Amino acid sequence: MADKKTETKRKKLSSAEKQAKQNIARREKNLARKTAIKTAIKKVLAAIESKKDVEETNKLLRDAEAKLSRAKSKGVLHANTAQRKISNLAKKVAAAQR
Repeated sequence: MADKKTETKRKKLSSAEKQAKQNIARREKNLARKTAIKTAIKKVLAAIESKKDVEETNKLLRDAEAKLSRAKSKGVLHANTAQRKISNLAKKVAAAQR
């Protein structure tokens, strides 16, 4: 059974019905992207916290940056929000490597 937000009511026009289906699909993709971003950020922070090797931390940082940039280009996140998150992560990684 689908949750209330993803349920579609019967629309009068077929174009409205199609649009409702597209909205549901977009919402699910955007939610998945946001979840992946949060997970990637947590992995970077955990790597910093556990003082993993520099290469591993940089690899995780690149992965997080890629996901944030992709979300920015797809309109999931505002451009400034994505850049701010990337910048803050990079600062934390640089500080941890000193």
